[in-house]
Amino acid sequence: MKPLTEHDIRSSFINCSKGEAKRLTVPRDLDQLPWDDLDFLGWRDPGAPDRSYLVTDREGRLTGVTLRFPSSQRGFLHRSMCSLCLTTHPGGGVSLMTARKAGAAGREGNSVGLYMCTDLACSLYVRGKKTPEAGGRFEESLTLEEQIARTTGNLSAFLDKLHA
Repeated sequence: MKPLTEHDIRSSFINCSKGEAKRLTVPRDLDQLPWDDLDFLGWRDPGAPDRSYLVTDREGRLTGVTLRFPSSQRGFLHRSMCSLCLTTHPGGGVSLMTARKAGAAGREGNSVGLYMCTDLACSLYVRGKKTPEAGGRFEESLTLEEQIARTTGNLSAFLDKLHA
């Protein structure tokens, strides 16, 4: 992914108003992120524990979405798998993230959900740059490039549902 600016990020959101995009918290360390290892930029809002954001490049155009998830987390006896990168995590390492649909459907309260890594570090898990706490990734016969393509394909399918 190419490095993004705060302006790039704020102008990319498809499921919130311009005012909401202007007020959301953007990561302060944009110049320090491992952009070459990211398929999308995802972060949690430190001021709103139930809110996260995701921005990705789709066919040369940035697409940003606001996500919500339950602030209460499951116990550590339960293991869940991220639907994007297929990384397993114990307890609250995977959350059901919901995104309001774009346009009129979103204004009517319609949303789409997907189980994702709570820290939105899927790109780093796939590449082995980050390992989950007591979770893991299954050994696969797919190449790294194929795993990355699967992850970005899963994300694209989720984003497509926001426009449907």
